[in-house]
Amino acid sequence: MAGEAWTERGTTAVLVLADGTVIEGFGLGAEGAVEGEVCFNTALTGYQEILTDPSYAKQIVTFTFPHIGNVGANDDDHEDLTPANSFGAVGAIFRADVTAPSNYRSAGHLDAWLKTRGVIGLSGIDTRALTAWIRDNGMPNAVIAHSETGEFDLDALKARAKAWPGIVGLDLARDVAVAQSAVWKQAPWIWDKGYAEMETPRYKIVAIDYGTKRNILRLMCGHGAEVVVVPPTASAEEILAHQPDGVFLSNGPGDPAATGEYAVPTIRKLIEADVPLFGICLGHQMLALALGGKTEKMHQGHHGANHPVKDFTTGKVEIVSMNHGFAVAADTLPSGVEETHRSLFDGSNCGLRLSGKPVFSVQHHPEASPGPQDSHYLFQRFFDLIEEKRAKKAA
Repeated sequence: MAGEAWTERGTTAVLVLADGTVIEGFGLGAEGAVEGEVCFNTALTGYQEILTDPSYAKQIVTFTFPHIGNVGANDDDHEDLTPANSFGAVGAIFRADVTAPSNYRSAGHLDAWLKTRGVIGLSGIDTRALTAWIRDNGMPNAVIAHSETGEFDLDALKARAKAWPGIVGLDLARDVAVAQSAVWKQAPWIWDKGYAEMETPRYKIVAIDYGTKRNILRLMCGHGAEVVVVPPTASAEEILAHQPDGVFLSNGPGDPAATGEYAVPTIRKLIEADVPLFGICLGHQMLALALGGKTEKMHQGHHGANHPVKDFTTGKVEIVSMNHGFAVAADTLPSGVEETHRSLFDGSNCGLRLSGKPVFSVQHHPEASPGPQDSHYLFQRFFDLIEEKRAKKAA
């Protein structure tokens, strides 16, 4: 209006990279400051599933899609097993301000939801420029900070970002996983009804929880399995005492070599026991370690729901959901271990199977949540192996 001065919003949040770069924006969600590794995610939908994926522990997610939060948040789309503990991303970066939610499933505003989970948000920055920076320079260590006063001790934040050692060498699975065994019976979501409950199981699966996502367990229940979720430190003897038809090695955060210090010996014993074994993401990486392969830190990682992967066992290409910053070095896989899947973006390994054993794994997330459902067939592949094992026993 005439006579009124133009008022600009002041900075209320900053992202401070380890090299001293400061990116200013507007804060939302929780106030405070936290260290993390900055990555970018190219998915167009499913931000709540992304932020609650335990594989994002100690990470700050930059969303490349500019409009995040428009559909609000609800209680059904969490992916961590214990939402009260808020296992998932520690920070989130958006291009545009979060608008009022407009979706029939919404139960609240994303800003309020971020506050409840203790996630620090930053909006109003050029996310394309930040994504390009990560593409060229790799995923940086950083501190994300939010203060409604707009007052920041930038020197202290720069020192904090520089001093944080990062994710390499960190075992984060024990931080995000269940502390004791529990039975999971929730099946996939049915439109307009909610989640089904599996009543009469045909199989028993033991899932070793390194940071598993709910929809993985739901899809197993959808195939008729009762799933016993056990801590990452459970021994092979404890796992086999459940007399499982199969064992699942879950996704999770951190450095697979660090978690593998205690997980790999257990996985090797399970392979020797000839129990059908299926691994996803971190579980895939640690299976590779157990078989004699090696893992390596990736430059920018794979985070998104539009990644093309080729399945060499079928010759088909599928579009998949990915979330990982480490990868299996395919050239380190020993004789007898076959590479079954490969990324068509960069040629990195995305799957393997052990010759002569009912053992296989994939790097990507076949359960989606969010993302395409092209890879749902992998769950059927797992239960087919279980049926083959049953048939051999019967014979």
